[in-house]
Amino acid sequence: MKKTNANKQVCSRCVMDSTVPGIHFDEYGVCTFCHIHDELEKKYPLGMEGKQRFEEIIDKVKRKGIGKKYDCVVGVSGGRDSTFTLYTAIKHGLRPLAVHFDNGWNAEIGDINMKAITDKFHVDLITYTADPEEFKDIQLAFLKASVSDAESPTDFMIHSVLYDAAIKHGVSYIFNGHSFRTEGVAPIGWSYMDGRYIKSIQKQFGKLKTTKIPIMTLTTLVWNTFVRRIKVIDVPEFVEYKHEDVDEVLRNEVGWEYYGAHHHESIYTIFVMDYYLPKKFNIDKRKVEYSALIRSGQITRDQALNMLSEPITCESDIIEDTKKRLGLSDKDFEDLMNAPLKTFRDYKTYYPLIKLCKYPIKFVCALGLLPQVFYEKFLG
Repeated sequence: MKKTNANKQVCSRCVMDSTVPGIHFDEYGVCTFCHIHDELEKKYPLGMEGKQRFEEIIDKVKRKGIGKKYDCVVGVSGGRDSTFTLYTAIKHGLRPLAVHFDNGWNAEIGDINMKAITDKFHVDLITYTADPEEFKDIQLAFLKASVSDAESPTDFMIHSVLYDAAIKHGVSYIFNGHSFRTEGVAPIGWSYMDGRYIKSIQKQFGKLKTTKIPIMTLTTLVWNTFVRRIKVIDVPEFVEYKHEDVDEVLRNEVGWEYYGAHHHESIYTIFVMDYYLPKKFNIDKRKVEYSALIRSGQITRDQALNMLSEPITCESDIIEDTKKRLGLSDKDFEDLMNAPLKTFRDYKTYYPLIKLCKYPIKFVCALGLLPQVFYEKFLG
């Protein structure tokens, strides 16, 4: 078992450690998240089997889309994962509708990347722009709630918009760009989201009613899954997905440009990942990403430990710009950063119901109606 000088246990296989909520270690010092990875590898094998399964999915998408303008919806942000997912759909002969949720914090490079691929391949792009005042109110509410889930409103609204687009255009498949091999599975104690959670925090700490912001309810999700039979496919789970190779393909084929770090196609994400989480919660999400890359053989454990030894930095102009755009004085910001820490368990959520429905959810994931990573994250 690996220990740091602070008596912190570090996984013997990856770099997740005992500061991560919900983590456990087996007799060999291997962590919970490594075991989750191994289960997902069984569910989504690569090689010929993975290729065959993905081709079967593509065939189903094409058959289901006969007579329709689009046969799948692809969420895009201009980042590596979503751009590769859209590129893969196009190269497999699908007719995707690209959908983007603009929360008002896009970095310019993200917009450039989205335009580059949609223009080149003549893909229709729909952008849902969040009402700026309502969305700012929700962002502030989550900061005032003092939880680490500051990005959950954006993440959940992306899913809501994708389902809305699929329903509007009669599409049965939503393609996402998540990969457990490169992103890992974030602990729910660091990153939790559901519609009730978002609404409860906004009601308690917000000032506005959310009438223009898409927040999908659990009832709607169940209806979309079981009645409308809309399936979510995490495309990179089925194909070889190595950062260096993907970057080269996207640069050569699309003119895509890298933006510096994981998910830095959003200015608010930069603030949350590089300042808010490490400064207030001592959360370093690089551990999740680097651990995934170790398990998938893209970096070594020593390389990850060396990278983690470099402190996280956030440029002062990002911090100041965030305060200005959210209307926070220096005193307001200091109060938010110093408020007592909370978690999603301190607020109303669907989590108790999700736990109660553990086995039905496992069955739904086995049917392919929801990605297996949903079960592993919330109930694994």
